[in-house]
Amino acid sequence: MGKIALITLEHRAVSLACSGFALLLGACGGGGSDEHAPAPARTASAGVAAAAPAAATPADPERTDPAGDDQAGAIGPDAAQVPEVASAWFAGSGLAPDGDGQAHTARRGRALYVSPQGADDNPGTRALPFRTLARAARAVTPGTTVYVAPGTYSGGFRTTASGRPDARIAFVSTRRWGARIVPPERSVAKAAWDNRGNYVDIVGFDIDGGSYRGGTRWSTGIYNGGSYDTIRSNHVHHIAQDAACTSAGGAGIGLDGYYRGVQGQVIANLVHDIGPAGCRFVQGIYVSTTGSVKNNVVYRVAEAGIHLWHDARDVVVSNNTVTGSNTGIVVGGGDFYHTSGPNDHTAVYNNIVYDNRMGISEQGRTGRNNSYRNNLVYKNISYDWRLKDGVVHSGTVSSAPLFVGDTKVALPNFSLSASSPAIGRATPVHAAATDFNGRPRNVFSGFDIGAYQH
Repeated sequence: MGKIALITLEHRAVSLACSGFALLLGACGGGGSDEHAPAPARTASAGVAAAAPAAATPADPERTDPAGDDQAGAIGPDAAQVPEVASAWFAGSGLAPDGDGQAHTARRGRALYVSPQGADDNPGTRALPFRTLARAARAVTPGTTVYVAPGTYSGGFRTTASGRPDARIAFVSTRRWGARIVPPERSVAKAAWDNRGNYVDIVGFDIDGGSYRGGTRWSTGIYNGGSYDTIRSNHVHHIAQDAACTSAGGAGIGLDGYYRGVQGQVIANLVHDIGPAGCRFVQGIYVSTTGSVKNNVVYRVAEAGIHLWHDARDVVVSNNTVTGSNTGIVVGGGDFYHTSGPNDHTAVYNNIVYDNRMGISEQGRTGRNNSYRNNLVYKNISYDWRLKDGVVHSGTVSSAPLFVGDTKVALPNFSLSASSPAIGRATPVHAAATDFNGRPRNVFSGFDIGAYQH
């Protein structure tokens, strides 16, 4: 891992032939096959400024492009904080822990269990759990919560079952980052977890793409093609680092609108070490639809920490901390799936965008109703801001965030020191009630900018 390497890319507008949602998270293009998903060719907007990186277009990891090519547990400072924030975290996840800190107390509805000591011919009860998430996913019905015990599990699976507004399906690691998902031997999938169901929650998993064991390399951590889904409190890391840099792209987490998915949420995830150095097609968090991105910590990403493209619009991007990447936040629209754009009515509030090559950028087709308030944007080498069409930012803090830890170490601590200028400088508008670790935002002393409340 080593020190953060600021990626130096050539910045020029490039023409990208994108086949669908190549990786829901990363860039354009496709891979694999899906008979229900055509692969229209698309070209990135010619209007992207020459100094800005070409907007990448993610795609479904199971879609074919026109060419036809068919660490265990919590880490760093967050690990130490887990015991004291456990109750708040489980409450924020719709769960409640037992006295041992595990999420055994079921939400109302059916419960299934998965354990490394289980077997897939078991009934999935607590006494006789399943062995794999794939088996549990075939057994869920609306209202089911799947409790996954700490341990290591093979990834590369797809979940397709849908819940309902009043009966969501939840997959929950019983200990934050305790259930670790790794590449299987002779992998055949491009994503660790491919979810197509609606009203689904994926909570608390460690998605670790660093242990390659042959076959297809993962280019996506969590791909989400459904509607009204929540990707919450996961640790997604070392994804696509050894994958080829192609327009098929990749990402840590992605919300895809290709299958008409809407209103996804990416909340309080730790996303880092995503993509090969110098590759503009791989993103940290990628959104191509409506939804929200809040309280995430994102660093060391080949291209953008947070990237909005395709049919993205009406997205709330608030209280994220993004550093050590090529671009901090890209707000854009282009290579449209089902609309003609633009990306409008998107709100970018209370984010720390620090020490990237580029800061916050609008690209492609964007509207005049996007708003940028109370962000800390500083020390981004090429530029801090590049907005379009007369859109301006307000309430910006232009100074170092003064994190507790050194940002150049392998596992940085991005919580705020007592002297941080981010303390009390956020707006409560669009802010989540709790921070990255589930601690309440302080209404009395003020909301803080970034993922952590001091």
